[in-house]
Amino acid sequence: MGFNKITGVILAEIKSIVGNDSVITDHIGLEKYSHDETEDLAYYPEVVAKPGTPAQVSALLKLCNERLIPVTPRGAGTGLSGGALPVMGGLLIAMERFNKILTIDEQNLQATVEPGVITQEFMNLVAEKGLLYPIDPASKGSCFIGGNVSHGSGGPRVVKYGTIREYVLNLEVVLPSGEIIWTGANTLKYASGYNLTQLMIGSEGTLGIITKIVVKLIPLPTQNALMLASFGSNEAACGAVSAIFRGGIVPSAVEFMERRGVEWVIENDGIVFNLKDGIEAFLLIEVDGNNLDMIFADCEKINGVLEAFDCKEVLFADTSAQKEELWRIRQTMAVSVKSNSIYKEEDTVVPRAELPQLIKGIKSIGAKYGFESVCYGHAGDGNLHVNIIKGKMSDEDWSHKLKDGIKEIFELTVSLGGTLSGEHGIGLVQKEFMPIKYSEVHFELWRGIKKVFDKNGILNPGKIF
Repeated sequence: MGFNKITGVILAEIKSIVGNDSVITDHIGLEKYSHDETEDLAYYPEVVAKPGTPAQVSALLKLCNERLIPVTPRGAGTGLSGGALPVMGGLLIAMERFNKILTIDEQNLQATVEPGVITQEFMNLVAEKGLLYPIDPASKGSCFIGGNVSHGSGGPRVVKYGTIREYVLNLEVVLPSGEIIWTGANTLKYASGYNLTQLMIGSEGTLGIITKIVVKLIPLPTQNALMLASFGSNEAACGAVSAIFRGGIVPSAVEFMERRGVEWVIENDGIVFNLKDGIEAFLLIEVDGNNLDMIFADCEKINGVLEAFDCKEVLFADTSAQKEELWRIRQTMAVSVKSNSIYKEEDTVVPRAELPQLIKGIKSIGAKYGFESVCYGHAGDGNLHVNIIKGKMSDEDWSHKLKDGIKEIFELTVSLGGTLSGEHGIGLVQKEFMPIKYSEVHFELWRGIKKVFDKNGILNPGKIF
């Protein structure tokens, strides 16, 4: 089924729904919405609309469904898989006006928020009440909670506290037909038919547009300790990760960083850090809780585990300022890599004990195809972000041979029991690799689900499969 263009008549209807001031049609205004943080890709929508109520979203979707206009939902535009790119043109629905924290229920440890709330602002507000929302991706200072839900986003503290799937209780969703539904219930348990809430999480805006989110909160830990362990090789650092957990300790974060990434952060961000010779990789390890003696006891156990993996040195952050500086190294790494070179980022995830084999294989594949890589990520989850650096690779090889190298990385990942994405989603740029992991049976099931929700295929077309 083909799509139609937005005519003058349809544009007038869009303006009547959201108001003239909430519609963008000029090229300069559309430019902001033509890209996200995925490489250098750009696709212009024909029109951007900024609804402010579920009723307005409903009216827009009903109009576009009837007129066969493709619709792309967009949050903050911080995604890394091209999920918010309007590859078919049409209408882009920007959710930035849905920016209210509606309720914080301290009795039931829940909150109801709109999807355009910035993640860190929400985290800070609940922290003032002694509560924790632990889903904190690196872009938490700018990304929207709605985008986090749509992409199954994670962050460092998922390793202890669980993924976003464990914190979303209920969703208000507008379907492509314009119908507005709640997907579940505001309860910790749910055994009442198919779980539509879980189906929406990670669906990347292909099944409906989220307009309200009910999340679970937990008590905020009052204490933490942070240690930076340095290693002589990537494999040694990655090998230590699984051993920490086998030793009976569950840190609140275990982050892996390769030396090259730290070097680029030092160069680009002015961070003062003594990067010693012979150090090739780091683990940033956080332990939290409410009892400092117990936290330090766990740190001692971790230190003992690290000694068996050629750990060269362990630096303990003594002050809040030191903790912030160490975390800044990890959190700014993606930006530093991006500013240094043409690159592509892949979001691999394997069972954590397979990390040494994964990173060794990635380096071997890079040598075979002629590209470099800088790796970092949430090692405690087995989630490694692979930044492929163009470096001296020719334009011809970058445009053609590189895809074969990426395919081999994903084949390796799958052979180790992993999958294509841990938290960035599939979106536009990973969909061609999905057959490495998934069979035609999977694709038929997904197509069937898509058809039930979106019979005309208008919602975020060209994504996932």
